[in-house]
Amino acid sequence: MFSGAHVILYTPDADADRAFLKDVLGFEHVDAGRGWLIFKLPPAEVAVHPTEGAPKHEFYLMCDDITRTLTTLRDRGVETSEPSDQGWGLLATVRLPSGSELPLYEPRHPTAHGSSP
Repeated sequence: MFSGAHVILYTPDADADRAFLKDVLGFEHVDAGRGWLIFKLPPAEVAVHPTEGAPKHEFYLMCDDITRTLTTLRDRGVETSEPSDQGWGLLATVRLPSGSELPLYEPRHPTAHGSSP
């Protein structure tokens, strides 16, 4: 029924953040026209959580080894946070050139997109 999912990141400096996804993270991409890049993402999954507040959406990149991933990103000059143990996984953030933060985590729960560690 569905062929994929399309995620949109709204950012104050889309050009800089697109360059970051392309050049620093190395995401494959297509040009949708006039330099508007759309990036291929790793396999994905979606979770639905209850909330007492206003509905919202979140986007996380997942990794198998957050320590190694953060080291690689720091070696490329990326500003990152230190990982914190959330119980369900190890969570950290990457600062995009726009100043926005992109969360990433190493899951400790079963994942729907592949085998769990």
